[in-house]
Amino acid sequence: MTEKEQATSMIAKYMDLLRIEKAEDRDREIKNQLRETKAMLEALGVVVEDLVIE
Repeated sequence: MTEKEQATSMIAKYMDLLRIEKAEDRDREIKNQLRETKAMLEALGVVVEDLVIE
């Protein structure tokens, strides 16, 4: 990943956090972002069910 790609990725993550912070329904926004991220990871072949925080 190039430096510009890393910067773009971090900007996207920062914007996602800002959206959560400003959302009227934070739980709904978090669920929407999780769905989007899960789809992106699965498109890259990452099994998200293995990614668990306990």
